[in-house]
Amino acid sequence: MARPPILSRAEFERTMQDLVKVPLTLALVDLDHFKQLNDLLGHAEGDRVLRQVERLLSGSLPAGSHVARLGGDEYAVILPESAAETALILFDEIIKHFQINRESDWPRALGLSVGLAGRPAHAESSFDLQRAADEALLRAKREGRGRACIYVESKMVLKSNYYPKSQLERLAKLASALGRTEASLLREALDDLIEKNRGAL
Repeated sequence: MARPPILSRAEFERTMQDLVKVPLTLALVDLDHFKQLNDLLGHAEGDRVLRQVERLLSGSLPAGSHVARLGGDEYAVILPESAAETALILFDEIIKHFQINRESDWPRALGLSVGLAGRPAHAESSFDLQRAADEALLRAKREGRGRACIYVESKMVLKSNYYPKSQLERLAKLASALGRTEASLLREALDDLIEKNRGAL
């Protein structure tokens, strides 16, 4: 069976538009510590790793799936008529396969992280679906990398007795301007605070 072509970002956007009414799962795939590999072994070896990832993705997916390279070491996979839970099992196997077949001279930290979100379970619009998959990818990174995570909606309760009204209004305005949720912005700020003060922990 012929492997599906690797789409460009523009082709990916058009495909998402063509499937706007179709239930699907979107996976965002990112190589962990890819820069480290490029720095140690050079860009030619980095390109060879990317080609291997592309072969792995396109050869492991069910018929009708689409693989796109969004840029650098970031990929998107569209799985029409697939639930996120089914895709999670598939990507767990893909991640294991990548680890088992890794080259001995690659950095040990090199791996795949995947964020998954489904329509209509997690979002309706393509924009919200991509944002949900991106949040799931960030969680996979936070939880140790080399894993796949499904989007989980988490709403922080913002109580006015904890935060001045003016701060809440500015947070809401910023979230709207950035196209993100207030909860994700607060999580990002908290992550930055913890990282900044890691020595005190």
